[in-house]
Amino acid sequence: MKKIILFTSCLFFFTACGSKSQSTSNKKSDSQLDQVKSTYVNNYTGEKIVKSEEDWQEELSEMEFYVIREKGTERAFTGSLLDEKRNGTFVCKACQLPLFDSTSKFKSGTGWPSFYIPHEEENIASETDYLIGYARTEVMCARCDGHLGHVFDDGPKPTGLRYCINSVSLDFVPNQKEP
Repeated sequence: MKKIILFTSCLFFFTACGSKSQSTSNKKSDSQLDQVKSTYVNNYTGEKIVKSEEDWQEELSEMEFYVIREKGTERAFTGSLLDEKRNGTFVCKACQLPLFDSTSKFKSGTGWPSFYIPHEEENIASETDYLIGYARTEVMCARCDGHLGHVFDDGPKPTGLRYCINSVSLDFVPNQKEP
């Protein structure tokens, strides 16, 4: 009986990010997608950053290493960027590649920051994983291969996508105030 309860608890925890989106804001029309992009300069040239695991361990905190390099997950509703509402760009914690704009962030109710479109499609890599027993689409930073989270097809219009991202995988760069 204890094994059944433990299995059920683990299944609930690991599938929480896959729950149905409850979008409440930032629904954009197709014509507004072009306006989503921030003024943050895309500095990705297609070159990969390759470092040893020891180098990554020196540069990242224990939790950052666990999530970004070992494909872990931070607990739901604990991430520092979940409630970030300022205008700006969310960049990769490990290599500072721009990944998502604040204008594409929405409240999904899952406990992790959620976005409906990346800053630039080429900045995100994806692959199917089966780590919890069924297929999911993992998303990673295209430059450093750092684990970000997963993408689901239950997001808001116009894309219908929900990029469910660990806060610990991101840094936030606020937009500069114009003079």
